[in-house]
Amino acid sequence: MQSVLFEDLGTKDYKATWKYQELLFETILKVKKANKNSSIATKNHFLFVEHPHVYTLGKSGNFNNLLLTEAQLKAKGATFYKINRGGDITYHGPGQIVGYPILDLENFFTDIHKYMRFLEETIIRTLAEYNIKGMRSDGETGVWLDVGSPFTRKICALGVRSSRWVTMHGFALNVNTDLGFFDHIIPCGIRGKAVTSMQAELGKPIDQNEVKIKILKHFAEIFEAVFV
Repeated sequence: MQSVLFEDLGTKDYKATWKYQELLFETILKVKKANKNSSIATKNHFLFVEHPHVYTLGKSGNFNNLLLTEAQLKAKGATFYKINRGGDITYHGPGQIVGYPILDLENFFTDIHKYMRFLEETIIRTLAEYNIKGMRSDGETGVWLDVGSPFTRKICALGVRSSRWVTMHGFALNVNTDLGFFDHIIPCGIRGKAVTSMQAELGKPIDQNEVKIKILKHFAEIFEAVFV
């Protein structure tokens, strides 16, 4: 079992959290570069955080998928960042559980596609505990509902960066999220697909701390990890 250092950062500014992620990420990379031919263990981290209103655009994303001007962003109390993960544009805000696993995949397995599928599986199993049937959509990352129907909608976004098998960024699960903020973007650059939340699906507010506990449980099972 691999040890993973767990931190719940509570509510934290996106830029400050990004810098903290970069610090952990770069620290792992430095250890790996300095000890190429040794068996010195690298650390693994898992962060939970809830961000104030923010839109982030992945490195290959299209700026035109943000439908607000700078002045409109300010009026909504939201910020915008172009960042170094994969994927297009997404929204983070109150009522959303954001998870940032900063892992050395050489401690687990060296397959980034498997890593992405394992993150999706963590959320799919968590949703199943609430009788929500999460699904994958061919060619699209994240977790979706009613795939293949006219009512396909996304409940969890995924976007990661990796270098030398070290990961950062992660997933954003809509729990009690104000879905109106998604109206100001073309989510993940995909037109004609709706976004949903656990609250919207179940018709009541959801205990986010309870959801976090379930996410950690399933992540630990799937990745054969123990949180410390």
